[in-house]
Amino acid sequence: MNENFGEMKARLRKLTERLTGEPDRMLGNLEFARAVSQAQRLLRDGDRTREPSEALRAAIDKAELLGRSSREG
Repeated sequence: MNENFGEMKARLRKLTERLTGEPDRMLGNLEFARAVSQAQRLLRDGDRTREPSEALRAAIDKAELLGRSSREG
């Protein structure tokens, strides 16, 4: 597995844990849940031997941003 792809996988794992670990708060944020789901699909379909795609990076960045704003709000 590409080292950077492994980093994306670890970041997504944290987002997934946040989504399922705080169900009352995070599952109420549909936009965050959708962003995590999109990132999961892109990761699943990605080529692990190459650099992560820009779409995957953007999806994970968006999910992290939405997760932070949900936690603050």
